[in-house]
Amino acid sequence: MSALSDEERSASVDTEPAEDEEEPEEEEAEPVAEVEAPKPPSKPRTLDIVSRRNWFFLLSLLVIVPGMYFMVARGFLLGIDFAGGTEFTIHFQNNPTTTQVESAVAAENFGGSVISAGAGTYIVRGPVLTPAQQTQTVNDLEKRVGPIDRSQLSVLAVGGTIATETIELALLAVLLAAFGILLLLAIRFRNVPGGWRAGFQFGGSALAALLHDVFLLTGIFSILGMGLDLKIGEINSLFVTAVLTVVGFSVHDTIVVFDRIRENLRVSQRLSFEQVVNLSIMQTAARSIITSFTVVLVLVSILIAGGPTLKGFALALLIGIVSGTYSSIFNAAPLLVVWRRLQPLR
Repeated sequence: MSALSDEERSASVDTEPAEDEEEPEEEEAEPVAEVEAPKPPSKPRTLDIVSRRNWFFLLSLLVIVPGMYFMVARGFLLGIDFAGGTEFTIHFQNNPTTTQVESAVAAENFGGSVISAGAGTYIVRGPVLTPAQQTQTVNDLEKRVGPIDRSQLSVLAVGGTIATETIELALLAVLLAAFGILLLLAIRFRNVPGGWRAGFQFGGSALAALLHDVFLLTGIFSILGMGLDLKIGEINSLFVTAVLTVVGFSVHDTIVVFDRIRENLRVSQRLSFEQVVNLSIMQTAARSIITSFTVVLVLVSILIAGGPTLKGFALALLIGIVSGTYSSIFNAAPLLVVWRRLQPLR
């Protein structure tokens, strides 16, 4: 074998890796976080109430027109407060049935009515009687039904003149409340574009919704009292109290919607008036419905578990508050749009 030259030996030595040198460690690559693509913004749910206002107006008319027919053709089942008469509150010690008391009252031949108040107590109503006739009626009922607790006996007599004055004062109270609400809303909303004219448009729309609730309530009670001959449809002083309460509650809901319309007119100048109204309804509808629902729960409880004398009052409030919530959302604000179209503000 031929000997290697000095140059070849040095080349072979250089190519061999040195044992003492350590190979550099490779750095581990950090995991790259995956970036999710941005989701497109969800479109807010909207309900176009303003463009469908004619359907809501029609629904209101379908309820109000039959009631107005009964009010004109049949009238109302008036209580003793308005019709006049005599009312006995009698507690029988032997706890008789309603049928027994009704038979005894029918024997008196004055067309009286009987309402059970529970635990042997009954309310007997009849025409106007003299003091002597009242005493005779109580004695006859005691003979036919059983012993009466005289300490709990109550007799209320209302003459025809007092009943007429009560009707006139009740109507006057409703008219004064309506006029005061119209004036108050006109003053409150006079600072929207249009001045006093716009203020009266807001007030007139609220007044129309208020009258919607009053006519619907009185119409239903006329149907219940004269059409179906139900005692719960009787018109008395508690009913007038319920009507005035409904008037205030209905306007309260309407003002909430109108206040939001006024605020949105200032900040949403690029939107049309119809769009502003629809936006304002959407922003306040949940609040109005939830607030009314809490009251409805209480009234339903009174209607189910309350005494007979409170059932008519609870039913009147229940109908009025449900109607007031409906009219504030579906009638008052859309009616304001109609009014603006008929009388545009310049």
